[in-house]
Amino acid sequence: MSETEKKIDLKLILSIIAAGIMSFSGVVVETAMNVTFPTLMEEFGIGTSTVQWITTGYLLVLASIIPASSYLKKRFTTKSLFVTAICLFIIGTVMAACTPVFSLLLAGRLIQGVGTGIALPLMFNIVLEQVPEEKLGLMMGIASLITAMAPAVGPSVGGMIVSNFGWRMIFAALIPLLVLSFLFGIFSIRQVTQTQKVSFQAVDYLFLIIGFACFIFATSTASEAGWTSIPVLLLFLAGILAIVIFYRRSMKSDLPLIDLRVFHCLPFTFSVLVLILIQFICLGLGFLIPNYAQLVSGQEAFLAGCLLLPGCLAGAVLSPVSGRILDRFGAKKPILLGNLCIIVSLGCFSIFAGKLTTVLFVVFYLFFAFGQGFSVGNSMTNGLSHLSAKRNADGNAVINTLQQLAGAIGTSVVSSIVASAQAAMPGDMAQATRWGSSYAFYLLAVLAVAMICCSLGAFATAARKKEICHTTV
Repeated sequence: MSETEKKIDLKLILSIIAAGIMSFSGVVVETAMNVTFPTLMEEFGIGTSTVQWITTGYLLVLASIIPASSYLKKRFTTKSLFVTAICLFIIGTVMAACTPVFSLLLAGRLIQGVGTGIALPLMFNIVLEQVPEEKLGLMMGIASLITAMAPAVGPSVGGMIVSNFGWRMIFAALIPLLVLSFLFGIFSIRQVTQTQKVSFQAVDYLFLIIGFACFIFATSTASEAGWTSIPVLLLFLAGILAIVIFYRRSMKSDLPLIDLRVFHCLPFTFSVLVLILIQFICLGLGFLIPNYAQLVSGQEAFLAGCLLLPGCLAGAVLSPVSGRILDRFGAKKPILLGNLCIIVSLGCFSIFAGKLTTVLFVVFYLFFAFGQGFSVGNSMTNGLSHLSAKRNADGNAVINTLQQLAGAIGTSVVSSIVASAQAAMPGDMAQATRWGSSYAFYLLAVLAVAMICCSLGAFATAARKKEICHTTV
């Protein structure tokens, strides 16, 4: 589709909403289930390091499926990918709602992850392919709004449902939304590019999945075995080796699974690092705050979930607004403003980590969500803008893959820090959770400083690298 043919019409908006509802549903369940962890631990007789796989396993599947999105986009029609994704998501939702055991609950979440893994890059590819350049920031903001609303709804609704109807109703309540998504998608999704019969690099894909899985298992195992234990170190080593093999094979291939030459564009690479760090921090906070509120402050699941609601709503509403600011004034001001708000938030969480109250949680998280709303969509738009049009699908796959991997690792790391503190103080769960959460907040604050350094790096390299990025990648 040429630039002159691109336009924003009803079908485009409905197709973005259709794909977005699945992404929204996946994140809603993810954040809602974080609130249910104490309930699930009691019902199924499992510990913190096991129950966190409800989130970590889901994100691992996302990180495993999304790398194939560039290939899937070339090989299959957009509508067929959408239908496959939503059918899988519905199957996983029904399975999770009806399961009598934890293993089937986890299996349902993994199947949901496959559906979301197809839908998430699909939504952004629709925006990148069909939206006029002068409206790209706004529409990327709206696409981000769809998924950004989920963290606002998830914890509070999840807590309310758990308190009144039981955790299974979290899944059952998604069915009407998924039916609506199916109807919108069948009506509105259109094909604007020709499909190609390209080969799938199965061996490369296998090495990539092995690498991701090793990293996730290493961070999860560390909560019980310790970060310097031999199994954890071996898993990290195996993960690094698998990723290096994948990288070398991809760089030598004429038809790579993902064209990793996008990393030769430094403004894009720095933008990806920003998004990775924000996702790590976001999922880390999503685990820490509800569990701290319940296990330390003794709050009910519903109130614990509501602590995130004001901030998430504010951040979600700001996503399209910040995109519009990018369209008019450029990316630097909104991104750096957002980064500073995130640093302020994590600094406050760290300073008051041992004595957090309901009011402090709400205020500090408002700053984080404000910063997230200004940083995420704009950093993604800014990074992709430095790539040529033919590399956008590869850049989109890279961003979405690494975001999900970062989220999975973020959940694993902070949960392992908390679990280690709990194991060291078995007689006092509240105090152990308080100390473990404090250490986790310190880590997230350090990562927030690294995030703004990466943003500055993206802008510092942008002017002299822009021509090179567009001509070579």
